[in-house]
This record gives sequence, C-alpha cells and structure tokens, in this order.
Amino acid sequence: MNRLIYSAMLLCFLASCAKKKIPENEQLLGTAYYPVESGRFIEYDVDSTVYNDLPVSVISHQYRIKEIIKDQFTDSEGKVAYRIERYVKIKQGTKPYDSIPYTIKEVWMLNATNKSIQINERNTRYTKLIFPIELYASWNGNAFNNLGEQTYSYEYIDRQETINSLNFENVLQVKQKDIKNLIAYEYAAEKYAKNIGLVERKIINIYSNNVLPNVPIENRIEKGIIYAQKIIAYGKE
Repeated sequence: MNRLIYSAMLLCFLASCAKKKIPENEQLLGTAYYPVESGRFIEYDVDSTVYNDLPVSVISHQYRIKEIIKDQFTDSEGKVAYRIERYVKIKQGTKPYDSIPYTIKEVWMLNATNKSIQINERNTRYTKLIFPIELYASWNGNAFNNLGEQTYSYEYIDRQETINSLNFENVLQVKQKDIKNLIAYEYAAEKYAKNIGLVERKIINIYSNNVLPNVPIENRIEKGIIYAQKIIAYGKE
C-alpha cells in the first residue's frame, strides 16, 4: 500500500477514535455533576468547630443534613426552578443517628441551565458551576448577589476519590476562596461527583492577632469557624 495513503488512513482512524472518547452529550456540558431530578437526595455528615474570643471558647457541632430536590416551579424571574428541602438531625451524645428523626431546617432554590447551576441559599444566589466544564475555568460566584465579586475556578476535574468509604470515579473541585496571611486564613471549596452532585464542602474562616514565629495560624486560632460537610449516602425517594 502506498505509504502516503496508509498515513492518511491512519490519521483518519486516530481522529475517529479521538472523537469517540468523549460522547457528545457529555463533552464539556457537565450537567451530570449536578443531576436535577425530583426525589434525588444526598445525606451528609457535618463537623463544625466555632472559635470565640470573647469569651474564649471552642464549641464543636456535629449533625447530619439531608438535601432533597423536590417540585419544579417557575421562579419570580420566569425561570424553571426546583425546591431543595434541607433536613437536619443533631448528634445527641452516644445516641445513634438512626434513632434521631430528621426535622425540616430550610428550603433553598435551584436553577439549572445548560450554562450554569445556581443555588439560592438563604436568599443569596450563588453560581456554583458553569458549563462547559474546563480545567481552570473561572467565574464570579457572586454575580447574582450583592456580596462583591468572588472568583470561583475548577481546580481539578475527573479525579478518583474516596469520601467516607464511598468511591467516586469522576470528581471535580471548585475552589471558591483561598486567602492566607499572618493573621487570617479564608478558604472555601466544594467537590462534585458525576451523576451524584455535591459530595464535599469545606469552609475555613479563622483569625489570630497573636502572631508567633514559625507557628501557623491553624495552631493559634483566636476566632472563626472550620466547617466540613461530607457525603454519607445518596439515592432517590
């Protein structure tokens, strides 16, 4: 076979294979990272530690949250939206969680389009994800609220991770904030797994005016909060 013809056929074959690696319906859209369907739920374990300076105290909170996507409706802007009902159960000593009933905590609102996922949390709307999903892509997470510009970005995508003994093949991380100096550390990030949704949230807002040589701020916290939310179960009701 003519070497030139063979090379052309090989290039065509390779190009065809390359196109098949990413199905068109998954190719950058990313909506699979926050599937929107009534009845889908996720449960989380939450650990929150609050540091107070006046009076000095360290208070730990442990509880579980269950988020359920409920009915679809049209919001005040005429857009398709969904209710997210959030339930909570507070840890009570050694009492097992299964013996504690969930109680309704609050209702959030979800807007999902082919361009973004927006969540209205306590009357504040955040742009959680943008599409297409591309590594290092960035956007203003506060574009639809009055909290001031806050740059979110995709720190990594499609990473295998294990969270609370649950294995996920495709996880992305959105870095929402990362500011650190001698007296303050502000960090926020969320992880989303394909076909599941939010699987982990981490927030750190800590402060210390007591600057000590070679002592990181994490070891001399005077005021602030460290919050960790991790998935424990998911499914559909």
